Amino acid sequence: MNPLNQIRKEGQSIWLDLLDRDIMNSGQLQNLIDVDDLGGLTSNPSIFEKAISGSSDYNDDIAELSKHEDDNSTIFFDLAIKDIQRAADIFKPVFDKTHGKDGFVSLEVSPLLARNTVGTIKQARELWKKVNRKNVMIKIPGTTEGLGAIRECLSEGININVTLLFGLPRYREITEAFMGGLEDRLKEGLPINEVASVASFFLSRIDVMVDPMLKKNNANDLVGEVAIASAKKAYQIYLEMINSDRFKKLKANGAQTQRVLWASTSTKDPSFSDVKYVENLIGKDTINTLPLETIDAFRNHGKVANTISKDLDHAEKVLDALKNNHINIDQITQDLENEGIEKFNSAYEKLLKSIDKQKYKKRLEA
Repeated sequence: MNPLNQIRKEGQSIWLDLLDRDIMNSGQLQNLIDVDDLGGLTSNPSIFEKAISGSSDYNDDIAELSKHEDDNSTIFFDLAIKDIQRAADIFKPVFDKTHGKDGFVSLEVSPLLARNTVGTIKQARELWKKVNRKNVMIKIPGTTEGLGAIRECLSEGININVTLLFGLPRYREITEAFMGGLEDRLKEGLPINEVASVASFFLSRIDVMVDPMLKKNNANDLVGEVAIASAKKAYQIYLEMINSDRFKKLKANGAQTQRVLWASTSTKDPSFSDVKYVENLIGKDTINTLPLETIDAFRNHGKVANTISKDLDHAEKVLDALKNNHINIDQITQDLENEGIEKFNSAYEKLLKSIDKQKYKKRLEA
């Protein structure tokens, strides 16, 4: 049996970490839904940068939009919204079949707003209104400044994908923002049963950052262990949240859980299994968003078992051992957040330059 079909039986959804026009035009996206039970799709500035600068699929639209609009960011979001709407429509049958649990497509606010609460709220509202699809999530970075934006947007009924999560202390704050947003909405007498949210943990980057430190300390038994240990601990925090009296009151009013989503799950170290960050993170109410290469690898040789709640003592020992090696994981995850914002900013600026270049080219041709 296809492991990608089996994984759903364990309560996990597989989403695709990719969006471009070719995958929709070719029918490949629909095939992944039909054959592999693909449950959703995520996008980010890097994904759109590769899609727009790496093909000619967007050239005509850029030329047409630039006749009436000169701002490159506005042109980008017009392009992105068009793609997101189309992808959301492709996933609508999945959304309906799962009663609004799956079938989501995510669109991120400008990464330049990662430290701007007010600006994030404003753009999230605008994107939500323009996309106008129930099965879309607006991605907001889980920064300190993002916490207020996440709470406010959820209170307004906007589906939110909390992105760029690395650290466990920040995740606890995210659970507070999630429940607070739903509570605010209830106080206004508004329904909360259709408000969806996920919390996206970026994992492999943790090992990329920590492993060289561990090797330097000759702590080779911990190499490749920290990201998975962090994810297992995050899942325990998730279980604490959904079993709390506070969430039970929300659930009684129809609230959905804020599922944890594993991101950055392609293997960066060639000495590790290419499905390392899939096989070790399977469990109920979780999502794993994968690039095509990892989906293909897991289809080919992935093994399915409920692993997210196994070996918890080992996970605790791994995280405790970091202290003995004088590694401050909280500082590292904060550094990774900062680095993630910089990388997305760089991709976004590159994307805007690509749009500007295409505009200029078309004007010369005209």
